[in-house]
Amino acid sequence: MVETVGNVAARTAPETVVVTVRYFAAAAEAAGCGEEQLPLTEGVTLGRLRAALIDRHGPAMARVLDVAAYLQNDELTRDLDDAVASRVDVLPPFAGG
Repeated sequence: MVETVGNVAARTAPETVVVTVRYFAAAAEAAGCGEEQLPLTEGVTLGRLRAALIDRHGPAMARVLDVAAYLQNDELTRDLDDAVASRVDVLPPFAGG
């Protein structure tokens, strides 16, 4: 981020936000928990969050995220270019009736 002070542009560190990630079904199994909080750079995309979750939880999470959708702000998305909301639900496909 660049901030102008007087006539001088100064770089400022990006803001860090805490994102609550909630896991369901196979995602919870891969994460080993139902919910966690992650510090991320403000404005980070779902694609970056996905990469962070794979780094954190390994290949089992990668397999889940390959087919998962994300629920944020009451909207279901698979668009990895979307900005991350303050809460993201990771939803693998569900089966059953």
